[in-house]
Formats: sequence, structure tokens, C-alpha cells
Amino acid sequence: MKLISTFLKSLIFLLLAYVFTFCAKEDDPVNTDDPSNLKIEVLFINHETGFVQIQAIADNANLYQFYIGAAMDPEEVNPTGYFEYTFDGQGTYTFSIRAYGASGKYLKKDKEIVVAYEAEDVPLSRGFVSPEEYAGYNLVWQDEFNGTQLNSSNWTHETGNGSWGWGNNELEYYRSENTTVGDSVLTIEARSESYGGFDYTSSRMKTQGKYTFQYGRVDIRALLPKGQGMWPALWMLGENITQVSWPDCGEIDIMEMIGGSENIVHGTAHWEYNSTHASSGGSKSSSGNYNYAESYHVFSIVWDENLIKWYVDGQQYYVLDITGADMTEFHQPNFFIINLAVGGNWPGSPNTSTIFPQQLKVDYIRVFQEE
Repeated sequence: MKLISTFLKSLIFLLLAYVFTFCAKEDDPVNTDDPSNLKIEVLFINHETGFVQIQAIADNANLYQFYIGAAMDPEEVNPTGYFEYTFDGQGTYTFSIRAYGASGKYLKKDKEIVVAYEAEDVPLSRGFVSPEEYAGYNLVWQDEFNGTQLNSSNWTHETGNGSWGWGNNELEYYRSENTTVGDSVLTIEARSESYGGFDYTSSRMKTQGKYTFQYGRVDIRALLPKGQGMWPALWMLGENITQVSWPDCGEIDIMEMIGGSENIVHGTAHWEYNSTHASSGGSKSSSGNYNYAESYHVFSIVWDENLIKWYVDGQQYYVLDITGADMTEFHQPNFFIINLAVGGNWPGSPNTSTIFPQQLKVDYIRVFQEE
């Protein structure tokens, strides 16, 4: 019995010794073999490549460990506290550093780092500007977004998330507070914030019940957002949607862009065919070394009783014949919708490379009809 008791006492002593050497705290009694005063400095960030240089320093430290996120194993271990690492693109990341002393105890600090281009204030003058008149057409309706608030005679906000994310499993809650008007620009801002049970907020507006038209040319000058999960859209629905629902009302997407592919925009039409959803459309890739989030562009359709044609900066990239018997949806009045969705079936969810807030800016929307 005495032998067993002695063994148990020794075992307890060893366990206690292990526990007390596992981790140091700043308020532990001063021991020159323990680390203290751990400081971390980010020396350099290359926001284009994600490369960073980090220096950690602590009193009485002889070993440093560098961890990424919640990883259990260190990415690197060295005695200097200097680390280099390349994160996977733009985004917000966390890392931690442990500083060990000769006693075997360590101090640990977590740090958040943002890899992101500084938001560029793109001037309104940068990019394509469409003519204010066309031969054979009259300007019949426009919103130049002058003043300091949205023109309520033209637009109504839609709020909430709709049924199953407006039918697309979108992740945002639409609010009027995410819309501003100033400096002759309408701005819709998508934010990473919790509201109404959702993780993102944005805005969606329509002219339903206030302005509709049938046939004509539409020019919308806009600056698009960027980032995985962003989904800006400039589009139209048939005014009879409340009577016949979608897709029987028809839908004309003047422009959609899927974040992460900011050099491509899409134009599409949707309608009902034999009791099923039918669609047809095309896409336009930007030329040169720019994308649609770097300057303003004009997205247009020319719509008559025979065809719908899609344009970017005056260049046609798709045409749809709407003379078929199944195309009655495209021979009735339509209203406008402007929105910036976050997530959904098509773009997928934002990831660590997505920087918030993001903005969709609209300079003007103009409708011309034949004389």
C-alpha cells in the first residue's frame, strides 16, 4: 500500500508539473525563463499577391510558432519570430503566434489581417458615355439620379429576402438604407452585416406601378461591383406579373454580372414555353486589360416587335427573335428592376476573397422610343 501511495503522489506531481508548464499567462509570477510582452507587427502586405511579412517579438522568448486560422499544427517554427506567408487572394484572415520561453511556457496572440486593394474612387468621367439622342428616336423617360435622394415618383424599394431568397437562394436582406443618391449617381451598397436573420444587406428597387413601357431603346450607364458572390442586375419584368406570375410574365435581363468574373456580363430573356421555363441569352467579355468594375459602361437593349438586341458600349453582342407564337411575353409593357444580390444559385456564396462593402453605381437610365 505504501508503495502504491508513493507512486500515486509521484504521478500527481508529474501531472501538475506538466499542466503548469503548458501555457504562461501575463499575470503569472515573474520568472526570467517565462516569455512576456508578446507583440506582433505586420511589416508588409502585397495586396495583389497576398504576400505578407510578419515580425513577432517577446521578452525571454527563444522559439516562435506561426499558425493560420484554427489550424492545430504550426505553419512555421523558428527562433527569430520573423515569418513570411502568402494568403489566398484578397480577404480577411486570422493567424496566431506562440512565443515560448526556456521554461517551456508560451504566450499566444491572435491577429486579424485584411488583404485588399484600397477602394478606388472611380470618377464619373471614366468609361463609355452614350449619346443623348438617336436618329429616329425620342427620349421618353429618364432618371439621371440628380439630387440627394431616390425619386419616389419613379422607384419603390423592395425589402426583405423574399421567398427562398427571391427564388434564387440569395443571402442578403434588402433595405432602403443601403441606397444613396449623390453626385449624380445612384449607389447600392452590399454590406457584410447581420440583419433580419441574414448575414448581408443590400438594396433592390423597381418602377412597377410607376413607369412601364413597351418597345424602345434602353441605355443604363453603371459601374459594377467585384468579388465572389456579388450579383448586380439591371433588368425588366412584364407588368402583368401579379396576374400570371413568372416566367409567364417574361423577363428581360439587360445586364447581369457574376462576381469573380468581372470581365464578363450577360444579357438574357426568360419566358414560358409549354408550361416550362425557357431562356436564351449571350455574354460579352471586356476587351483589353480592364473589367466592368474598373470604369463605367453603358448596357443597352433595343427592343421592337421582332427582335431584342443586347449591347455594351454601343456594340451589339446578342440578338433574339421574338416573333414566335410562344413569345407573347415580349409584346407587353415592362417595368425596371435594379438590385445588387449577395450569393444565390448562380454566383455562389462570398468567400474570404470577397471584400465588403461592395457598390453598384448607376449614372443614368434612359428610355428612347421610335418617333
